Amino acid sequence: MKVKSLYYYNKSLVHCMVCVLSRGLLLDLQEHVLSGGHGLMVQGYHPVIKALAKDIDIRLNHRITKISYGSRKAMVTVEDGRHFIADAVISTLPLGILKAKLIDFEPKLPAWKLSAISDLGMGNENKVALRFNDVFWPTVEYLGIAAPTSYACGYFLNLHKATGHPVLVYMAAGRFAYDLEKLSDEAAVNFVMLQLRKMFPQATEPVQHLVSRWGTDPNSLGCYSYDAVGKPEDLYDKLRLPLGNLFFAGEAVSMENQGSVHGAYSSGIMAAENCRRYLLERLGNFYMIQLISGRDEDLEATVPLQISRM
Repeated sequence: MKVKSLYYYNKSLVHCMVCVLSRGLLLDLQEHVLSGGHGLMVQGYHPVIKALAKDIDIRLNHRITKISYGSRKAMVTVEDGRHFIADAVISTLPLGILKAKLIDFEPKLPAWKLSAISDLGMGNENKVALRFNDVFWPTVEYLGIAAPTSYACGYFLNLHKATGHPVLVYMAAGRFAYDLEKLSDEAAVNFVMLQLRKMFPQATEPVQHLVSRWGTDPNSLGCYSYDAVGKPEDLYDKLRLPLGNLFFAGEAVSMENQGSVHGAYSSGIMAAENCRRYLLERLGNFYMIQLISGRDEDLEATVPLQISRM
């Protein structure tokens, strides 16, 4: 049976696989998605980062090569040979970096931790953002094509509805996302414009573009974790469990919200609290007073955010 292309201009089909067959049969395979609505950060994530980073000593351009843990102190080594010594370490290294074994751990991570890292999947999704002079598409959240192959399928996020800017963002996931990274920016934009003109033959050329390459980004090597077929269900728990004074956070340790920003954030709060309790047991109440003071200051760093529900 031959599959025909289907164009859709609504939100409900984004998380579905929809195929229209030549016999007129419609197959709808609903994908499991996180609960709650989607939100778009109108100003990007900079306001969030700025608020959370207030009064914190952050060192940029320090690529970590080694983490030593398990003794009375922990030590982090960066690529220029410098060392940073602390009472404990919270690792938020992306799962892709852990999988690639780009960081040396001393002592080596136990076998059960390495198995969790190996067995969890690391997904990839890339975006091609296109800015136009004029809006030639309808006022909807998503624009997409369902077709026989992944290379003919795709959808666009309409940022104009939320931000007022004439911008469409093409989303590419899975193996297709990796293949897209092999193209130059110009070739990627040309491919995306071919898809867009299948829906809108009158589409004008973009005046600006931005292409992401998360799968080969040396600081991430992927986008998000996922459950691999046939693997145990407790992998996120195993990845989250601390090793003495080494704690783990990030979206890949979130049991219910992996692959999301709020999953990463909540895991960081949990790791910080577990680290605080660990230090309290070692250093006593005086340290607790200092920590509580620091947490109160963090609360003052909150700022209003613009969030569009699309």
